[in-house]
Amino acid sequence: MPTAALEITDLLVRYGPRTVVDGLSLVAERGRVTAVLGPNGAGKTTTIECAEGLRRPDGGSISVLGHAPGSRAARAGTGVMLQDGGLPLGRTVRDVMALAVALHPGGATSSDLLDRVGLAPVAGTTVRRLSGGQRQRLAFAVALCSRPELLFLDEPSAGLDPHGRRDVWDLVRERSSAGSAVVLTTHLLEEAEELADVVHVLDGGRIVASGSPLELIARYAGSDTVRVTLRRQLAPEEERSLAATLAPCRLERESGAYVVRGAEPASGSASGPDAPPDASRAGSSTAITRAIATWCDEAGVQIVTLRAGGGTLEHAYLALTADAATVSR
Repeated sequence: MPTAALEITDLLVRYGPRTVVDGLSLVAERGRVTAVLGPNGAGKTTTIECAEGLRRPDGGSISVLGHAPGSRAARAGTGVMLQDGGLPLGRTVRDVMALAVALHPGGATSSDLLDRVGLAPVAGTTVRRLSGGQRQRLAFAVALCSRPELLFLDEPSAGLDPHGRRDVWDLVRERSSAGSAVVLTTHLLEEAEELADVVHVLDGGRIVASGSPLELIARYAGSDTVRVTLRRQLAPEEERSLAATLAPCRLERESGAYVVRGAEPASGSASGPDAPPDASRAGSSTAITRAIATWCDEAGVQIVTLRAGGGTLEHAYLALTADAATVSR
């Protein structure tokens, strides 16, 4: 089975004389979360609409699971969660899920999905009586009915409280771990940093930077230091493995602890989607902490203490979009 679930090549979209997507190319791979970020008007919504078969581009090509966007074969393996949900207000939660499940035989069951998104207690409630967060959960459950190979999520945790947000994030990770390609659009940068394996930042209809959250933070955000104490000292091969996981940040031993260090982005360093990962060296406390915790869990190494702080994906994003806006003017 091909790794890429979605392939966009040289996409071009015009609204009259205005070009809103200008030669954009990206790939979303199975088993990974791909975040598409950008300010309003950057072209991300138009790009996703073309991939979903809702809009016809003026140029370029798109492959969805090896098929044309909007074709029956593409739709059969695709799940879509829209920000407004598009849900029938007069029907109950149970009715909406029953219809969605009936359209996808062999997929997930209604009761299981309602339990997973925390809506089982309100299954008999009409959609119009749900809170905004509950509607988001229902829209997410509908998108999961077919156990899709490719899942489009637009602001999946909008309106959710912190517990609800974490529940949705767990579901996203579950689908990704099961082999689905997840394409995420969100204005919540914490969400992208937490979930995404790959981030594409758009501005002016073009991709201005691509990479993992850690790579983008390292290139464009400020400096950071993370100090972690482990239950035991790592063997040399374990240190090399952890250092590779944390690259482009530096892993050092210091007074019985391990310290992850970054440096301020170099003046005049390369930028854009083709910039090398080590164009500057920095890190985000969130991204680094997550990487350390994941590595230690997989290696069976217990963390005793961990202290962190510094730049985030939001800092990198603001720097990228501010620079692009300055150039465009």
